[in-house]
Amino acid sequence: MYLLIVVIPLVGTLITGLCGRWLGRKGSNFFSTACVVFCFFLALIAFFEVGICGAPCYLSLSPWISSGALNVSWGFMFDSLTTTMLVVITSISSLVHLYSIQYMEYDPHCPRFMSFLEIFTFFMIMLVTADNFVQMFLGWEGVGLASYLLINFWYTRLCANQAAVKALLVNRVGDFGLSLGIFTIFYLFGSVDYEVVFSSASLYSACAIYIFGIPINLLTLIGTFLLIGAVGKSAQLGLHTWLPDAMEGPTPVSALIHAATMVTAGVFLLVRCSPLIELAPNVLFLTTLLGSSTAFFASIVGVFQNDIKRVIAYSTCSQLGYMVFVCGLSYYNVGMFHLVNHAFFKALLFLSAGSVIHALSNEQDMRRMGSLITSLPITYSAMLIGSLSLAGFPFLTGFYSKDLIIEITQISYYSNIYTTFGIFACWFANISVFFTAFYTFRVLFLTFIKNSNSYREPLNSIHEPSTLILIPLIFLAGASIFVGFVTKDLFVGVGSNFWGNAISILPASCNFLEVEFMGVLTKWLPFILSSFGALSAYAISIGSFKNHVDFAYNHWFRKLAFTLNKKLYWDKLYNAFVVSPLMQFGYNISFKNIDRGFVELIGPYGTSKTINEWSSKIIKIQTGQITHYTLFIIFGLCTLLFLLPFWAFLNALIDIRLIAFCFFALFSAWPSKAFLT
Repeated sequence: MYLLIVVIPLVGTLITGLCGRWLGRKGSNFFSTACVVFCFFLALIAFFEVGICGAPCYLSLSPWISSGALNVSWGFMFDSLTTTMLVVITSISSLVHLYSIQYMEYDPHCPRFMSFLEIFTFFMIMLVTADNFVQMFLGWEGVGLASYLLINFWYTRLCANQAAVKALLVNRVGDFGLSLGIFTIFYLFGSVDYEVVFSSASLYSACAIYIFGIPINLLTLIGTFLLIGAVGKSAQLGLHTWLPDAMEGPTPVSALIHAATMVTAGVFLLVRCSPLIELAPNVLFLTTLLGSSTAFFASIVGVFQNDIKRVIAYSTCSQLGYMVFVCGLSYYNVGMFHLVNHAFFKALLFLSAGSVIHALSNEQDMRRMGSLITSLPITYSAMLIGSLSLAGFPFLTGFYSKDLIIEITQISYYSNIYTTFGIFACWFANISVFFTAFYTFRVLFLTFIKNSNSYREPLNSIHEPSTLILIPLIFLAGASIFVGFVTKDLFVGVGSNFWGNAISILPASCNFLEVEFMGVLTKWLPFILSSFGALSAYAISIGSFKNHVDFAYNHWFRKLAFTLNKKLYWDKLYNAFVVSPLMQFGYNISFKNIDRGFVELIGPYGTSKTINEWSSKIIKIQTGQITHYTLFIIFGLCTLLFLLPFWAFLNALIDIRLIAFCFFALFSAWPSKAFLT
């Protein structure tokens, strides 16, 4: 049963991709969706057996790589962490497959799209079920490749081409860091198996390597490399620029990438490698710094975006920052809890946005929307539930995990151990709560509540999409209401041992019990900030027109809004300080000096050019007069007689057979004009 969870998506991918023309659109849709839904039910059974009953499963299939000290086998590990991820991946993927049947109905390449969705799911399952770093890296790279194929699905669009290449190249930076981390793990532990590495990590906590005479702790180095990999895949500050541009793909792709698969792979890596990262306090501090900075940056930039999918994309980036910095505070179970909750309400938001875009004939600018509450009541209800859950409205799914993260930052703020960590995370997390509520309700007000800016006739023709689009919205709306309440005590309850050995936390970092003794005002702080954010969004979006004009046309605000609308010019900075210098360096070094320099000199072009130049000079010697030839022969004999006493010395330097061959070739070709021309 466990192996079927991995194999079925691969089989579905091959059959749908290779036999799509024979199966047809309906056959491909049914077969691919059925495969993923079947995997979801198997994942539920595995979750019950492993997570609830506490019976992890380990499968070792066959040797894969055997080279010297490196021995890697095909193996799969099903513990509580793996099965939790499997339920999230397969559930979201099943609903996205079902949603895509109607959304991509008129696309001529629908079988190819379904095949790409399934291979995406397969590689993500491979990533989370691997029992060693090499096999995990295979799934890691496969997810990146599948994301390129999906973002670039509409390959005739230039924007989609650019976004796919950008996602691939930016993620290569993180992939390079992860590969260096795997190399360093093998150098230190002599193995890449999780069981060997994690069980012996504490024995190597004092090992160091000297770089330019400076001692560097090896576990800190490994943790830094792993963090670089997580930063690239989970779009943290610095390597985040690919995530908003990934919206150029179809909306189901956005939901799959942002909710359950690619972007959560980095957080999963941090949680899986917690036995290593816990022993590197500097890495924990850097993780907290990056996560909290990302949460703040993405939330404030999302306020000034006008594309509905880009706003939700920046909210994903912000929520990933929450997950990362809470891992930096050593609360990996809370990070996983928020990952699970976020997957459902973020998929709901993306698919609801896709329903709006589908109804408006691919219009994505919120400024051209409005008054859709009467035309799309079910979509509005779904998006309202997702927005409230994202903002942390009480008793919805997002409330249980997001508010818990804010409370943990308060604990870290007042703790003597985590003062430096907590101050930074606490301030940025609370500010991000306000801006998150602001852009969340701004999307609702501009899209559904505010008076429409379009013509009356197209507005009257808008209607709810078909059942196949509404069914995933209803299921995800239910999950966005109940999942947090149902799983809270299981995942983060006091005394819960659900995660077992899948997560490792040092005893000094266990301050979780203090959350239960916090003041009432501190617990209400996130709700108060969210309420202020929602009221601010209402006042600016659909409040008094005069206030809106005064606010929008204020001189300083316009400059700030323009800067944040351009994402603080991150793309421009990359182009100016990274892309352009590297391109100039490549042109001057690689192209001018190597490709058109050294390589052309010794290559076919340079060889033929040199022969032609020497031939044009030697041809002048061939005058056709016998006296000149006699003179050359006498000169050659005199030269040989002069070199005869030194023959033994020359023979030691140059093989006589080479000299004889050269003389024979020269004199045999000498009478021919073609040799010289």
